Amino acid sequence: MQDILYKQADSMGVSQRTARLIPIDSLRGLIIILMALDHVRDFWSSFPYRPDDVSQTSVFLFLTRWVTHFCAPTFVFLAGISIFLYQQKQTDKRAVSLFLLKRGVWMIFLELVIINFLWQFSYHVVFIQVIWVIGWSMVSMALLIWLPRWSLLVITLVLIGGHQLLSTIEPQQLTVNTLGWVFFHKPALFLSLGDGLPPLFAVYPLIPWVAVMLAGYLIGAWFINSPEYRKRHLRWLGWGLLLFFVILRATNVYGDPHPWSVQNRGLIYSALSFINVSKYPPSLLYLCLTLGVACLLLATLEGVQSRASQLLMVFGKVPLFFYLLHIPLINAGAMVWTYIAFGRPVNFFFAPSKSWPSTYEPHLWRTYVVWIIVLTGLYVACRWYGRYKQTHSSWWLTYL
Repeated sequence: MQDILYKQADSMGVSQRTARLIPIDSLRGLIIILMALDHVRDFWSSFPYRPDDVSQTSVFLFLTRWVTHFCAPTFVFLAGISIFLYQQKQTDKRAVSLFLLKRGVWMIFLELVIINFLWQFSYHVVFIQVIWVIGWSMVSMALLIWLPRWSLLVITLVLIGGHQLLSTIEPQQLTVNTLGWVFFHKPALFLSLGDGLPPLFAVYPLIPWVAVMLAGYLIGAWFINSPEYRKRHLRWLGWGLLLFFVILRATNVYGDPHPWSVQNRGLIYSALSFINVSKYPPSLLYLCLTLGVACLLLATLEGVQSRASQLLMVFGKVPLFFYLLHIPLINAGAMVWTYIAFGRPVNFFFAPSKSWPSTYEPHLWRTYVVWIIVLTGLYVACRWYGRYKQTHSSWWLTYL
């Protein structure tokens, strides 16, 4: 998605602009690779219990799921940085606002009409998640960029630090009459929308996520300074967030709705309980942990030009293309596999465990094998598309 925001010509020198964007593209490439791992696990090796349930999970399964928690907040955070950098290229703030509005509406349309279908190859469930909330966050940013930076900082801190307090007043039972809570703060799992309509599955509410995009937008100002300046500030912020996470998490007083606890299974599971923070909606501690690591990775990737970073940038420069392609590739592959293995296609992501084939057994090794195969195919496709975008200027390229 963020590659759209770099489409306009930069008034700065090409080498300076490229150096500034290398850590952003590299980090974006890393997180969408991890995102694909999570989605492969959902379709190819679902377990009958949550991978982050420390009372049942294995260490390897927990970490396979946990490492992908960094994807959504980092992606939204980088989108905020990209919005700020795009704004620096424009002289008319109204044009920036209109740009964000149009791109946000396009993202919402993609989520509802295209991506929703690709997850299921049907419309049995209204399944809306990260692209949906990115779209609405961009629509919100079309208005928020008109506010002074000090007020944006206040809004960001209040929303990230205080949105958990809303849980004390939000309804315990969601209905079609409380969709406002679903949209803004309280996730809904298979919420009935009425006769004849598919249920709603929505776990990305707007309030905390627009704050993450705002945080990235504010941090974006560091990227128009020298590499040394932004590296220093990113490291201070990253380590500060992680230190704050450790101190607040240890108290179990505030910051996450699920306190950590000593586990009977041993010290390592107690440690997993400590880092097992809530994503739906993203808690204060969840965002401190994930964004703290994101800042440190941005600082680490600054100035790094290696084979690994070049590989990551192949994915990171065309993230929306990657996203739209990886879902049907994983889903269709799983359908073919389950048909051959069990005599019928199974969507493990949506099907309840009681309906799974009796001979099915989840294996993480299968997840990693399929993940590598999928990434190999996507690398070829993304490299081709990245080169195509560099040599063509069709209008539709700005939407993909």
